[in-house]
Amino acid sequence: MKKLLCCILGLLVVTAAVSAQSAESIDVSIRFYDKTVYYPDSASENPIMVKVSITNTGSVPYHFKLSDDRNFSMDFTVFNMKNQPLPQRASLVEKRTTSRTVYFREITIDPGEEYSFVENLKDYVQITDPSIYFFTVTFYPQLYKSKQSAVISNRLSLDIRPAPGIGAAFVAVAEETNQILKVEALSPDKVIEQTIIARQKGLWEQFFLYMDIEQMLMNDDVRNRKYRSASAEDRIRMITAYKSDLMSDRIDSDIVALPSRFRIERTEYNQTEGTVTVTEWFDEETFTRLKQYVYYLRQKDGIWQMYRYEVINLGTE
Repeated sequence: MKKLLCCILGLLVVTAAVSAQSAESIDVSIRFYDKTVYYPDSASENPIMVKVSITNTGSVPYHFKLSDDRNFSMDFTVFNMKNQPLPQRASLVEKRTTSRTVYFREITIDPGEEYSFVENLKDYVQITDPSIYFFTVTFYPQLYKSKQSAVISNRLSLDIRPAPGIGAAFVAVAEETNQILKVEALSPDKVIEQTIIARQKGLWEQFFLYMDIEQMLMNDDVRNRKYRSASAEDRIRMITAYKSDLMSDRIDSDIVALPSRFRIERTEYNQTEGTVTVTEWFDEETFTRLKQYVYYLRQKDGIWQMYRYEVINLGTE
């Protein structure tokens, strides 16, 4: 009898250990899916689509439940610049507090396998103001009400711009088609090529599309100190003013200078950082000025963005 009891206790300990190991062997990661320019609210017309990936990093199969309505399997938590969480949508709260049947599937992923799906952040959280936000996803392997073994994802930053037509200094739409612009997974040289061509055509939103505007602003020491000490609202105003000053050629004139032609000389990059060297010609009244630009780019969420540049004068011709 004593031997049987010891076996049972041993089995329970092993089972608990395997369960604990299984709960800790899951990794939940998030990234933007079909990234575009984001505005407040308008969940259907301007969604924030996020790809959620669940990976088994352990050595045994991992089992979890996934509801047909993802609202019962996960949460988005969005923080403002003061690290305060934004409120959940009223429709989400009502759905979770109303008695209803939740349909789900049992899913098993083997070691090294990944299961992914895409969700609209705006279906979970209400965003009413333009600002810089941060967000994570909490995944509930045993559904929302149990909240057992909840796993929190990595953290992403989210730039919400002023809504078009409400005093915004510029609108992120293509001037020719009036369509909202979407960033694409272009190579560094193509990013710079598209940026220069946009400047030649006077298409400001396309010109800014692949720029890390916040970092560009902070490259200046004075602006950097002022920006870091500013409130979230003041930072939005500073970024808006910075773009307006660029368009008016009041600051950083080299980056907005209008070349008559250009030639990409060299492109170098690894998984996260890259440089593109370009020769650009600028027509004056009686001569043409040559300059060499070195653009520095950084890959963020699968998208290359230019965040710094250097200029060397090459003389005239």
